Amino acid sequence: MKIVIVDDDPIVVSALSTIVENSNYQVVARGYDGKEAVELYTKYQPDLLMTDIRMSGMSGIEAAETILKSHTDARILLITTFEDDDYIHQALSLGCKGYLLKDNLSGIIPAIEAVLSGSMVFDSKIVKSMSTSSQVNKMDDLSERERDIIELVAEGLNNKEIANQLYLSEGTVRNYISQMLTKLDLRDRTQLAVYYYKH
Repeated sequence: MKIVIVDDDPIVVSALSTIVENSNYQVVARGYDGKEAVELYTKYQPDLLMTDIRMSGMSGIEAAETILKSHTDARILLITTFEDDDYIHQALSLGCKGYLLKDNLSGIIPAIEAVLSGSMVFDSKIVKSMSTSSQVNKMDDLSERERDIIELVAEGLNNKEIANQLYLSEGTVRNYISQMLTKLDLRDRTQLAVYYYKH
């Protein structure tokens, strides 16, 4: 599996590279800003891009947006020191596969494995910070079909992919998601995914 690592701190890049390579993954390139993230992704087409968010020039969010426009299946894992809900929502709405805090060193390899297997990843601190307005577990209120859909949302599938997998129309999937957002008192599919992981 080929991995590209980008961070404006060379020490962080070196540390992440060591952790990744010690787990038998191949770091094919290292970069230090968002512009390099785009260039390296385009050049190497890695299985995973790990990138910081706040960098000089082009940010990790801007780089992710640029990459995902031309590579919709790109797997991007954001690694940062910032526990900022706006960044999280922005990143995940673009299609990034996860968000991990740099101090969670023990979580890096499990996060990589989860993203490479098709799941989305949220640092446990981030899940707590994105607490929903209702802490009650209402999963029992969902129908079997709704549970199927929320699980696929949490795995990062879009409406078309969910529709294909469950033999439904995209409109039906949209309706189910709208109903669940209302039922669970949530705002968007990012919160839906977080709710699924919490409960």
